[in-house]
Amino acid sequence: MYPYLLHSGHLTIPTFGVLAAIGLMLGLTLSLRTARLVGLEPDTLWDAGLFGVIAAFVFSRLLLVIENLHSFLQYPIALLEVPSLTASGMLVTALATIIWLKIKRAPPLRVADAWAPCATLVWSFLALGHFCDGSDPGMHGLPVALFVAAYASLLTGGLLVWLKWRGERTAALGLAGAGLGQFLLSFWREPDLSGVTTLLDPLQWVAVGMMVGAAVIHATQGLGVEGRND
Repeated sequence: MYPYLLHSGHLTIPTFGVLAAIGLMLGLTLSLRTARLVGLEPDTLWDAGLFGVIAAFVFSRLLLVIENLHSFLQYPIALLEVPSLTASGMLVTALATIIWLKIKRAPPLRVADAWAPCATLVWSFLALGHFCDGSDPGMHGLPVALFVAAYASLLTGGLLVWLKWRGERTAALGLAGAGLGQFLLSFWREPDLSGVTTLLDPLQWVAVGMMVGAAVIHATQGLGVEGRND
């Protein structure tokens, strides 16, 4: 494993952080092209993407501090160095981004269609980062993070083809594909040994939620809540 791209004295550059940054920049760049495929201004997607990235960082850190206030008061720097991108942080970020899009008069569902292949592209780089730092172990030594990266890359290609061909419901397809992939690949990951026994582990519940969300988006677009020419 290669957790650090550079480690010299007090200077450390984590491989995960570098790959995440590359993925985010490539995702934002790709959004300039996908925006045109759904009839949106590229600058709108770029600005919305930057807002989402900044919001994810801010809200995830804020929730981390709120949930661990005592530890933060004692060791503020140490706590802020802990990775904090969680499902709750992403949910708050999604709500904030939807509000921002409404203020900017950008149709959220069409923006989501354009973002779908960009998001899975970022996902592939995040998975590579997890492989490099060993934070996504697989059962019996399986490189499950590499499987995730390969799946996310294939899904990105498929979503781009779909977006060029149909355009509509790309977000629903991407969310369903990502949820299904996460659910199936979770069986190759090391089991959760937290001691809490539930029907599914936390990641599987998230995956199920993604597939339910995909069904809701599909139904919403089917009702014509957002037209293609609004």
